Amino acid sequence: MFRIRPPFRAFQLPPRPTHIPLRNTQSPLPLRSTQPTHPLPLPFRPNAPHRFYQKHPFNRRPQYKRFNGSASSGFLALLYRWAARPTFYRDIGLLTAGTATIYTYNLDTVPVSGRRRFNMISPALEESLGKATVEQVRQEYAGRILPDYDPRVQQVKRVLERLLPFAEGEGLRDLDWEVTVIDAPEQNAFVAPGGKVFVFTGILPLCRDEDGIAAVLGHEIAHVIAHHTAERLSRTPLLLLGLAALSLLDISFSSSALLLDIFLSMPASRKHEAEADYIGLMMMAQGCFRPAAALEFWTRMEKMGGQGPPQILSTHPSNHNRGEMIRGWHGEIMHLG
Repeated sequence: MFRIRPPFRAFQLPPRPTHIPLRNTQSPLPLRSTQPTHPLPLPFRPNAPHRFYQKHPFNRRPQYKRFNGSASSGFLALLYRWAARPTFYRDIGLLTAGTATIYTYNLDTVPVSGRRRFNMISPALEESLGKATVEQVRQEYAGRILPDYDPRVQQVKRVLERLLPFAEGEGLRDLDWEVTVIDAPEQNAFVAPGGKVFVFTGILPLCRDEDGIAAVLGHEIAHVIAHHTAERLSRTPLLLLGLAALSLLDISFSSSALLLDIFLSMPASRKHEAEADYIGLMMMAQGCFRPAAALEFWTRMEKMGGQGPPQILSTHPSNHNRGEMIRGWHGEIMHLG
């Protein structure tokens, strides 16, 4: 006999296992750590002192840019465009030939010293430029100008009259020479282009006598004889060219001007001062003044002035070097006598 199975099987739970298998609790995706993998900047660290800026690595710090960098780049771009032109070498040749022609045409010789130099400023233009200086000084010291009958004015005029006959130079004797003595403590004297002589009473005690006054006036007249003012103005295009060349090296304007002063302007000014000492000393000897008074004057100036700046940073030779140069010229002075 067979047993008929029921149409549905009775539901039965599986027997309870004696142990529960451990599940894999590791997440299939890595979880982000709550700790930073790199150290946070100081302002974002917990409990860090407050700081208003973030320190950058050295190679990522903002770099300083000069305000005129674009001007320098523009100038270089202009040069590159010019160099790319087919007429570049012809332009360079014409520019060089024109510059050499202008330079050669304006070469002249300084009286007495015989030095060759470039000077493109005419004496008439130099004199007209000196008029502004004369008017400025007279306005500044108006009321302190001594009258002609003052003994100090008469003394300066006597010295000038003995020196002028030996002032070599074109048109110097035709100038309207005029003496102005200013009652002021400044130890100064100068001769403006056009023959206008200014002497401050503060320098007269250092001169002591007419020989000392001749040393000072001879030096100042020599600047007019050599037309040093015109020569200085003639160097202006060269200075501008130097500034343009230094700008290509990305040097600031103030640094460029300082370099040109140290290596171009100041050496030329010291050369002018030494040349004026030489010409003035020759005039003293020819005017029958005592040339040794010039050495004595600069010795007194050295003692009174003390230790000045280094000569390389000055527009004038040091008083000690001036004395040494004057001693070296004594042989020529004796030959004149």
